[in-house]
Amino acid sequence: MLVVGGSGVDTVVRVDSLPVPLADAIGVGPIREWPGQTGGNVALGCQALGLNVKFLDFIGDDWTGGQVREHLAKGGVDFEGLISPAGTRRAVNLVEKTGRRMSFYDARDPEDLRMPRDFYLPHLRRARRVHVSLTNFTRFLLDDIIELGIPVSTDLHDWDGVNAYHREFAYRADLVFLSAAGARERIAPVMREILREGRAQAVVATAGAGGSYLLTREGSRTPRPIPATVPPAPVVDSNGAGDAYVSAFLYGQLTGRDLDDCARLGAVAGAYACTVEGSSSPITSEALLSGVRAGGAGGAVRSA
Repeated sequence: MLVVGGSGVDTVVRVDSLPVPLADAIGVGPIREWPGQTGGNVALGCQALGLNVKFLDFIGDDWTGGQVREHLAKGGVDFEGLISPAGTRRAVNLVEKTGRRMSFYDARDPEDLRMPRDFYLPHLRRARRVHVSLTNFTRFLLDDIIELGIPVSTDLHDWDGVNAYHREFAYRADLVFLSAAGARERIAPVMREILREGRAQAVVATAGAGGSYLLTREGSRTPRPIPATVPPAPVVDSNGAGDAYVSAFLYGQLTGRDLDDCARLGAVAGAYACTVEGSSSPITSEALLSGVRAGGAGGAVRSA
């Protein structure tokens, strides 16, 4: 499993409610730093589930980049990084008591940042599946990924179906994830558009406590609902829940399960992720499969 792009460090600030009242100063609980972000979280999640993961990305030659390297190493992820002149990506996430969050994301990559072809091609040729994060430089790997015939997935996060930045990723991946939060009531037409205009075989939209929706090329034009899973403990943080869903879905594909089963695995992993802080403890394959056997519905929260 090859993951490309999307690492960084989240600064998590816990607040009583969202939106935060306008004030000169507000007292908060302990402010925490969590390395990971979307690409790092998917790599860590897949590794925790027993997949053999390689992770490629740009990070800064800075203390936050050191946090990323250390966190990935502790999770057993084989990481190979290139130095970005702009430094490591950052985000400040406000998290309220229910686990809901608001994220301020600093992508900071220069527009002309490119991963050298002779650096990534050997890794592509060894990969069974590639997951590309929504970082600008990863779009320039898509030609080679598709030419080599490697299945490729991506997460559009809260794409509204309009923003042009996401469109190439949406139309060139064969498996597309996104959050229903961006398109809201238009999510079904957006999912159909991705299948109609692109090469995706399946589109998955996650909808928090409403579960998720699966749409494939074969079958109904109406997305199939997949129930959410009851979290196994109190919800403390939705950061990384969507990445956990993606990791478990990919694990299901790579272990030969059908798409509906993959979505159920994703629901269990997303619910579990809401019960731990940051990406501190990804779900294991034993806990994942036990959660699927236990069943349940309602309550999972999806992070954009």
